[in-house]
Amino acid sequence: MALQPVARRSVPDAVFEQILADVVSGEFAPGDPLPSERRLAEVLGVSRPAVREALQRVAAAGLVEVRQGDTTTVRDYRRHGGLDLLPRLLSPGGEIDLSVARSILEARLHVGPKVAELAAERAGARLAEPLRAAVDALEAADDSVARQRHALLFWEHVVDGADSIAFRLMFNSLRAAYEPAIAVLGPVMDAEVTRIAAYRSLTEAIVAGDGPEARRLAEDLLGAGTYGLLTVIRQLEESQ
Repeated sequence: MALQPVARRSVPDAVFEQILADVVSGEFAPGDPLPSERRLAEVLGVSRPAVREALQRVAAAGLVEVRQGDTTTVRDYRRHGGLDLLPRLLSPGGEIDLSVARSILEARLHVGPKVAELAAERAGARLAEPLRAAVDALEAADDSVARQRHALLFWEHVVDGADSIAFRLMFNSLRAAYEPAIAVLGPVMDAEVTRIAAYRSLTEAIVAGDGPEARRLAEDLLGAGTYGLLTVIRQLEESQ
């Protein structure tokens, strides 16, 4: 068991973090029983109430099943987890999981155009000012990290315009997974975020309320960075 004693100032958050990390990493496999509250408290050097609260949070995330008076059993996070796990799955041990990175990119490429289409149909001209301002800031940015952050802000406005809570929560999770690696991704993502004319064309299609054209332009725009990153991932996988 990889659990380590934690500082009391971080209880019960650190207990939750350690249990969650071991479930996601496979240290605890689906169907495995977790150690008892008493044993976890001993190993971690914390109180049983702190362990109990952490277990309730892990259960709320869908990763364990807690039965009153019985063992706590690990569930398969692939079947029961939510999008909030993506940031943890992307770099579980401090290194990028290439298969997770690939799935995030694929989701981005397929979801983004639909979000742009909905934004055109549901918000249209209301997005004129924020989208144009975001593209102006993107054009003025002088380094790759700044450009990526302005591009994210552009998509924030697009997602807001789509008026879909499901797509909003999905975007939040994808962004949380993406942002920690933003500096590393800079050279590859520049192929996308330097296409100012493409951002302006997409903006005008959304503002005009042209859903099909917004979708087409978003597919073209997102494809540049996505396919570049997928090529890098494939090369890394072949070298392993």
